[in-house]
Amino acid sequence: MAPPCPSRWSRLLLLAIVLGASFPGEMANRCKRAQVKSCTECIRVDRECAYCTDEMFKERRCNTQAELLAAGCRWESLVVMESSFEITEDTQINMNLQRSQVSPQGLRVRLRPGEEQHFEMKVFEPKKSPMDLYILMDFSNSMSDDLDNLKQMGERLAQVLKTLTDDYTIGFGKFVDKVSVPQTDMRPEKLKEPWPNSDPPFSFKNVISLTNNLDEFRNKLLGERISGNLDAPEGGFDAILQVAVCTRDIGWRPDSTHVLVFSTESAFHYEADGANVLAGILSRNDEACHLDSSGTYTQYKTQDYPSVPTLVRLLGKHNIIPIFAVTNYSYSYYEKLHTYFPVSSLGVLQEDSSNIVDLLQEAFQLIRSNLDIRALESPRGLRTEVTSAMFQKTDTGSFHITRGIPGTYQVQLRAMEAVDGTHVCQLGEEDRKGTIHLKPSFSDGLWMDAGIICDVCPCELQKEELSARCNYHGDFMCGHCVCSEGWSGKTCSCSTGSLSDIKPCLREGEDKPCSGRGECQCGHCICYGEGRYEGPFCEYDNFQCPRASGVLCNDRGRCSMGQCACEPGWTGLSCDCPLSNATCIDSSGGICNGRGYCECGRCHCNQQSLYTDTICEINYSAIRLGLCEDLRSCVQCQAWGTGEKKGRMCEECSFKVKMVDELKTEEVVEHCSFRDEEDDCTYSYTVEGDGAPGPNSTVLVHKKKDCPPRSFWWLIPLLLFLLPLLALLLLLCWKYCACCKACLALLPCCNRGHMVGFKEDHYMLRENLMASDHLDTPMLRSGNLKGRDMVRWKITNNVQRPGFASHASSTNPTELVPYGLSLRLARLCTENLLKPDTRECNQLRQEVEENLNEVYRQITDSHKLQQTKFRQQPNAGKKQDHTIVDTVLMAPRSAKQALLKLTEKHVEQGSFHELKVAPGYYTITADQDARGMVEFQEGVELVDVRVPLFIRPEDDDEKQLLVEAIDVPMGTATLGRRLVNITIIKEQASGVVSFEKAEYAVSGGDQVARIPVIRRILDNGKSQVSYRTQDNTAQGNRDYIPAEGELLFQPGETWKELQVKLLELQEMDSLLRGRQTRRFHIQLTNPKFGARLGQPHSATVTIGDPDELDRNFTSQTLASFPHHGDLGAPQNPNAKAAGSRKIHFNWLPPPGKPAGYRVKYWIQGDPESEAHLLDSKVPSAELTNLYPYCDYEMKVCAYGPQGEGPYSSLVSCRTHQEVPSEPGRLAFNVVSSTVTQLSWAEPAETNGEITAYEVCYGLVNEDNRPIGPMKKVLVDSPKKRTLLIENLRESQPYRYTVKARNGAGWGPEREAIINLATQPKRPMSIPIIPDIPIVDAQCGEDYESFLMYSDDVLRSPAGSQRPSVSDDTEHLVNGRMDFAFPGSANSLHRMTVANAAYGTHLSPHLPHRVLSTSSTLTRDYHSLTRTENSHSATLPRDYSTLSSVSSHNPRLAAGVPNTPTRLVFSALGPTSLKVSWQEPQCEQVLQGYSVEYQLLSGGELYHLNIPNPSQTSVVVEDLLPNHSYVFRVRAQSQEGWGPEREGVITIESQVHPQSPLCPLPGSTFTLSTPSAPGPLVFTALSPDSLQLSWERPRRPDGNILGYLVTCEMAHGGEPATTFLVDGDSPESRLTVPGLSENVPYKFKVQAKTTEGYGPEREGIITIESQDGGPFPQLGSHAGLFQHSLPGEYSSITTTHTSTTEPFLLDGLSLGTQRLEAGGSLTRHVTQEFVSRTLTTSGTLSTQVDQQFFQT
Repeated sequence: MAPPCPSRWSRLLLLAIVLGASFPGEMANRCKRAQVKSCTECIRVDRECAYCTDEMFKERRCNTQAELLAAGCRWESLVVMESSFEITEDTQINMNLQRSQVSPQGLRVRLRPGEEQHFEMKVFEPKKSPMDLYILMDFSNSMSDDLDNLKQMGERLAQVLKTLTDDYTIGFGKFVDKVSVPQTDMRPEKLKEPWPNSDPPFSFKNVISLTNNLDEFRNKLLGERISGNLDAPEGGFDAILQVAVCTRDIGWRPDSTHVLVFSTESAFHYEADGANVLAGILSRNDEACHLDSSGTYTQYKTQDYPSVPTLVRLLGKHNIIPIFAVTNYSYSYYEKLHTYFPVSSLGVLQEDSSNIVDLLQEAFQLIRSNLDIRALESPRGLRTEVTSAMFQKTDTGSFHITRGIPGTYQVQLRAMEAVDGTHVCQLGEEDRKGTIHLKPSFSDGLWMDAGIICDVCPCELQKEELSARCNYHGDFMCGHCVCSEGWSGKTCSCSTGSLSDIKPCLREGEDKPCSGRGECQCGHCICYGEGRYEGPFCEYDNFQCPRASGVLCNDRGRCSMGQCACEPGWTGLSCDCPLSNATCIDSSGGICNGRGYCECGRCHCNQQSLYTDTICEINYSAIRLGLCEDLRSCVQCQAWGTGEKKGRMCEECSFKVKMVDELKTEEVVEHCSFRDEEDDCTYSYTVEGDGAPGPNSTVLVHKKKDCPPRSFWWLIPLLLFLLPLLALLLLLCWKYCACCKACLALLPCCNRGHMVGFKEDHYMLRENLMASDHLDTPMLRSGNLKGRDMVRWKITNNVQRPGFASHASSTNPTELVPYGLSLRLARLCTENLLKPDTRECNQLRQEVEENLNEVYRQITDSHKLQQTKFRQQPNAGKKQDHTIVDTVLMAPRSAKQALLKLTEKHVEQGSFHELKVAPGYYTITADQDARGMVEFQEGVELVDVRVPLFIRPEDDDEKQLLVEAIDVPMGTATLGRRLVNITIIKEQASGVVSFEKAEYAVSGGDQVARIPVIRRILDNGKSQVSYRTQDNTAQGNRDYIPAEGELLFQPGETWKELQVKLLELQEMDSLLRGRQTRRFHIQLTNPKFGARLGQPHSATVTIGDPDELDRNFTSQTLASFPHHGDLGAPQNPNAKAAGSRKIHFNWLPPPGKPAGYRVKYWIQGDPESEAHLLDSKVPSAELTNLYPYCDYEMKVCAYGPQGEGPYSSLVSCRTHQEVPSEPGRLAFNVVSSTVTQLSWAEPAETNGEITAYEVCYGLVNEDNRPIGPMKKVLVDSPKKRTLLIENLRESQPYRYTVKARNGAGWGPEREAIINLATQPKRPMSIPIIPDIPIVDAQCGEDYESFLMYSDDVLRSPAGSQRPSVSDDTEHLVNGRMDFAFPGSANSLHRMTVANAAYGTHLSPHLPHRVLSTSSTLTRDYHSLTRTENSHSATLPRDYSTLSSVSSHNPRLAAGVPNTPTRLVFSALGPTSLKVSWQEPQCEQVLQGYSVEYQLLSGGELYHLNIPNPSQTSVVVEDLLPNHSYVFRVRAQSQEGWGPEREGVITIESQVHPQSPLCPLPGSTFTLSTPSAPGPLVFTALSPDSLQLSWERPRRPDGNILGYLVTCEMAHGGEPATTFLVDGDSPESRLTVPGLSENVPYKFKVQAKTTEGYGPEREGIITIESQDGGPFPQLGSHAGLFQHSLPGEYSSITTTHTSTTEPFLLDGLSLGTQRLEAGGSLTRHVTQEFVSRTLTTSGTLSTQVDQQFFQT
C-alpha cells in the first residue's frame, strides 16, 4: 500500500467534489464519527475513508479524501486503500458458433470493505444450439400403458426436436427401485417375473445412449417390457444421479444443451427416508458412476439413495436441466421438488402418457427461454448480484431471455463490511479470498479471482517509539503522537492528572471556563453531553434551537451552533415553513382559491371570515347555519339604533344596511327575522351574494317592523307575573309527577317524538393507530330541533374486569388523585389562546385558575389547579368557536361526588366566582371513569361527546369501555341509543421502559446526578423514549442544568443512564435556601419503535446532604403519624436487583425508636408461610443466595421492647438474568452412517428466557482434538431443540457442542463425541420434505436457500392436482390473506403433522423411547371426563378439565359437493374485499355457490348467490374498517348444498379521529385474522393412546375460554369424538385414549373465545407397530401378558426384552416426548385406556377400576 500518485486531472476532480458539496454527506459523518485510534482502523471504517499523516495537519485525521483535502491535508500525506479490477481472459463472442458463450471468461478484483465493483457480462444463447435429450422412465407395472404410448411417439418427438435444433441426440433409460426388501418381492419366482410378461426387477438401466439415429432409438424401444416392485415410491433418485455423473456412458456432449425428462406416476425415495428400512444400513451414495457394460446400475445394494441437495448440485455441475413429467397422483410431491432446481419444468401426464410429446414441447419452450446465473463457491465476505436491463427476472430468479442475440447482464460484486457482527478483516483468509464461478445454465461461465483488501497502513510499521517530538511520553506514528497512559495533548505534554491553564477556555464576559458546559484540557474545551454542546467555548446548546409545536427544528432539520440547519424544502427559524406551495393548492388547482396568498405553506386570506377554510374556500353550509345570528347586532344598530352594538360599537361593522320597502324572495342566501328587545317588534332582512359581507357590501332591511297591537299593553305586567308561576308549576309537575311529565311530552309544544342518542353502538380502536387519548363520539338529535336539550353522560373504564372501578375507588379514600376538568368559557377562542406561551394565554390561564381555585377550595384537602390549557371543540353546535379550558385538580379520591355536585351547580349558574362559563357543558375525569354534559342548541342536530379513553401502560391487551347517556336534565327529549361500547386493542410492545424507582437522592457535592433507566425486553429490537427535566423546588440553571433528549436502546440493551449536571449552591442561595430540600423531576415520554412506558415513568431527584435528607424524611414521617408509643410500619419500601442472585432492600424508619427490623421475603407465587426471615439493625438489607431471573416479594416490620410493629406494604422485585446452565444431555438418532438427528433438552437452570441455541460440530482425531474449523448452526427458535445433519463423513468421529443463550448471554456448552459408524442404526420416520432444520455438512452457503424444507406438499386433498398449502402469514399490509384447509394425505406412509414444532413424526416408524428412573408423569395428564352411554371416568387432574361428547358426522351423500378447499381474502381498500375460493370436489356438475357474511359480533346477515359455477371469487364493498367479519362459502349441485367453508377477517386501517368509521384517505390498510392454535405435537404413550399438545394462538379473536378438539378416522368409518378443553395457558395438552394401531386419525383443534370459535389447526397421525410388536416406541419385543381381571382391581405385568436398544448419551432417552429425567407412569384406566408404569427393569403394571368400564 502506498500513497496515491497525484495527477492534474485527479486534483481537478477532487476540487470539483469539494466545491460541489454543499454540506458533508452521510459517509463523511461516518468517517468523522468513528472512534478510531489508528490509521488502519480508520481506513477500514468505510470505503470512502482516508487518513492524513501530515504532521502539520490540525483537523480530524480520519475523514473522506475530499474533506481532508479541503481541510488542508497534502495529497502525498493521504493514506487510502486502493482497489483493483483486471480482466484476465476475454474472448469475444462469435455468433456464428452454434453454442453457448460467455464474455469475459476470467477477471481479478480486489476490493475494500464495503466497496462495490460493477461490470458487464455478456451471455450468448444461439437460436438452435445442439441438444441432448435423455428420457428416464419409471418401468414399474403401473406404467405399462404409458410404455405403449412411448413406443409410438418416436416420430412426433423427432419432429418437435427438429423445430428446436438441427443437431440433436436422443437417449432412453429406465428405473424401478432397489432389488431388496422391502422395495422388491424377493421370492425367486417374483425375481424372475414380478408380473406376467415382464422383465426381472432392476434399479436403473441405460437402455439407449444418446444417439442421432432415430430408427435405432425406435427399434430398441419396441423391445422393452415393463417390470415391477412392491412399495409405491420408486428409486428414481438413483437413476437421476447415474444419468448425471456417467457422462461417457450416457453420451452427453460438452457444448450442447442437456435435457433430462423424468417420467413417473409415483413418489420418490431419498437419502435416509423412513419408508426404507435399509436406511442406516446402506452407506452414503459416493456420487460416482457405477454402470456395467450393459448399462445397469450395480451398487444399488450397497449405497443409499442420494439426497435432494446432492441432486441439485450434481445436475447444476453437469449443465443438466430436468423436466418432471408426472401424473396427477404424484404431482404434489414434485411441485415442491422442482422449485429447488434453478431451471426446471413440471408437467402433468395423462394416465397413459399419451400427451408426453405435447408436454415436452411446452417444457422445451419454457426452458429455452429461461437462463439462470449463479455465483458458486463464493467466500462469505463477498456478495454477487446479477441484474439485466434487457431481460426480465422471473420469480425463481432466472432471466426470461431471447435467443440468438447476446444478452448483457450487470454484475455487482460487493465486499461486505461485516459478517454476523464481525468485521470482515477479522475473518479467516478463506472467507475473504477465493475463486467465484459465475455460471449460466448452459455454459461454463466466468471465473473471478476475488479478494478483500485488509492491509495495514505502512506508516504504522515505521513508528518512532518514545519520540522526542512527543516529549518522550508517546510514540510518533502516522504524523501525530500516540500518547502513553497518563499523558494527553498533541505533543503528549499535558498530564491528565494536573489542571491546565483555563484562560484560553474563558469566553469574554464570562467567569466560567467553557461556559460551564465542559472541561478545559490543555487550553481547549472538551464539551459535555456527547455532542449536545458545540463551539470553541461550548457556548452553543444543540437542544435550544427554535422549536415548532414543541419539536426541535420541527423535526425537519438539525440543530447546529444554536441555529436550525433545515432539510431541503424547508426554511424558517424553526424549519416550520415549507418552500413548496402544495398545501395551498385548492380543488381547482389554483392557489388559495384566488382569495389570498401562500406563505410558509399556509394560505393568508385577503378577507378573514369564520366561513373560510384553510385554503380560503368559502364554506356555504357553515354560512347558512350562523349567518343570520352573526349579522343581527350590526343590522339592529345601523337600522334602528338598538341592540348590543348601539352607539360607537356600531362603527366596527364591516358592512352597510339599505332600507327597502319590500324584500326579495329569490336570489338570496338567507332570509332573517328577529325580535327587537326594546320595542318587542320583529324586523327582517336578507343576505345576498356569497354570504360573507365585506366593507363595501350592503344588507337589505325591510323599513317596516312587525309590531304587536298596543291596546293590550296592560296585559304585559300581568303576563310577566303569571308566567313565572306557570313555569314553576309545570317544572314541579315535570320533576315530581310522572303522569304529568308523560302528558306534557304529548303536547305539540313539547316536541312530541323528540329523541337524542348516540350515533353508533360500538367502536374498535387500535392503540398504535390512535392520534389522541380521547374519542369524539357523535350524539344525534331527531325530530323537532327547536329548543335546547342537555344530556348527561358517563364513561367507565375496564368493564371487562367486573368491579374494577369500584375496587380502585375503595382502596384508599384519602389518596390524592388527579381529576381532569373541562369547561366551556363564555368567550370566543383565538389563535393566541391555543399557543401556551403567548401573553393572552397566560392572562386567561391566571384568571381561570384564580376563580376556579376560589370555588374548589370548598373541597377538603384539594390542591390548586395545574396543567391548564385551552382548545376548541368541533361539532359542538353554535358554540364550537367558544374556548374550552382543560385543567387538573388534585383532590382526595373520596371527593368525587362532592366535586361533581359543585361543578354541576356552578355550570348551571353560568359562573365560577367571577369567571363566566357557558351552561350545558362540563367533563370531570377520575382515574377510572368520567362524567359530563353536552348541550344541543336550537336547530342543532349533532354534537360530539369527547370521552377520555384512559390509555395506561398497564392496560389489558384488549380492554372495554362503556359510554352511557344517563338522562336529560334540561329539555324535552327522550333517550334513544343510550350505550356505546369501545374496544381498544393494544399491540404487543417490543419493550417496556421505565425508571428503576420513583425517587432518587443525590448529594449536593456531586457534580452529576446519574439516574438509571431500564428496559424490559419483550420482542428484541430497538426502543426509544424522550426525557426532559422539570423544575420543582430546584430551579434549572441555578441548581442543575436542564436536560432533554432521546434514549435509544439497541437490540439486547436493557440499561441506560441519564446524567444531569448539578450546580454548586451559591453563597446567597445558601443563606436564603440552605435548609430547603431541592427537588426536580425527570419525565419519560414519546415511546417509539414499539416501546411503551412502564411504571414509574416519572422520577423525582432530591439534592441535599444524605444525613439531612434522612432527618427530613424521618421528621415528615413522624409528623404524619400520631404518637401512641407503638411502632408504625416502615415507610417507602424499595427493592432493587443488585445482580442475578442479590436484591438490595431499603426503607425509611417508622415513628418511634425501633431496636431492629425483620425482613420477610419469598418467591412470588409461593405461600407466605414459606418465606425466609432476615434480621437487620439498619433500615436496609441485602437479600442474597437468590435464584436468577426470579420474582420475589418482600416486606419489613420494625420491632422494639413492645414487640413487632405492622408490616410495610408489599414490594416485588425480579433478580437479573444469569447465563443459562448447559443444555440437557445430547441424544443422537442415527439415521445412517452420514445422517443423524441431534436432540437436546432445555438447560436445567434457564436463569432467564432462552432465546436461541448454538450447535457446533466438527471432525476430531484419535485424541479427540479438532481437525479444521467447527461449523456453527444458530437455532433461533428455542422450542425447536432438534437438528438433522446430513452429508457427514463416513466412519469419522465428530465433536458436537450445544449451548443456550438468554438475555444475559451464552451459557456453557454440552459436549459429545460420537462416530456414527460405530452405533446401531435405526429407521426414523421423516416426511418426504422434513419440517425440521436440515444442515448439509459438505455443501457451502450456496445451497442454504433450499436446505430448509417444509412438509406443505404432503397435505393435499386426495386426488387434488395441486396441493393446498397452508400459509401461516397472519398479517399482510395491502396484501392478501390465504386460509388453507388441508385435507387427507395421499399416502398413509407420508402422513405428518402440519407444521410440527419439534419434528415429531409418529408414522410410519417412531423414534425409540426409554423412560429413566424416579420421575412421575402423573401430573402431566388432564382430568378427563367422557360421557358415553351414561358412564364416566376420571383421571388425575392437572391444569384443565375437558369433557368428551360423542357426535355423529355422517359422510356426504353421493353427488353433494365437498367443502371449498381454500378461502382467500384480498384487500382492495379499507372498506372493500375480494373473496376467492377453490372449486370443491364433486361427482356431479356444480350449479353455483352461496356466499354469506356478517359482523363477527352479530348483526344483519348478507347473502350473495353466484349461479355461475366457474366464478370462484366475489368483491364485497361497504365493509366497516377495523371490524371483524365472518364469511361462509358453500357449493351447490343437483343433489343439494355441500358443507360450508368459514373464515374470519378484519381490514385494519387508520381512521379519522372524529369519525372512527371513516378511513383516512391514502392510509395503509391491513388484513388480519384470528390465528389457529399453534402446531400440533403428538406423543405416543401406548399402542392405543397418545398425547396431543398445542400452543396458544398468537392472535385470538377475543378472550380464550377453552379449546374444541375433534378426533376422527382419516378415512371415515366411525363417528367423530369431540373434547372440550377448558382454560387458557401458553401450552395445552390432551391425552386421547381408545385409538387403534395402524389407523390414521385426523385431529382438529380450534380455540373457543368470547367471540366464538376461531380457525382450525389440523394434523393427521398414525400409531404404527413394528414387526407386530405391542408397543411401537420400543421396537420389537417379546414378553408375557396376563389379562385376567378378577375383583375390583387387577394387575397387568409385562416383561420386555428390547432387541434394538436406542443409543443413549449420558443416560438420556431419544425422541421428542419432552420428558423430565425419569420414567414412572401411573394412571387409572378404562377398557379403552390401559395405562402403564414402565421402569428400567421392564415391569409394566396397570390398575383397572371396573366402575369405569364402558359397555
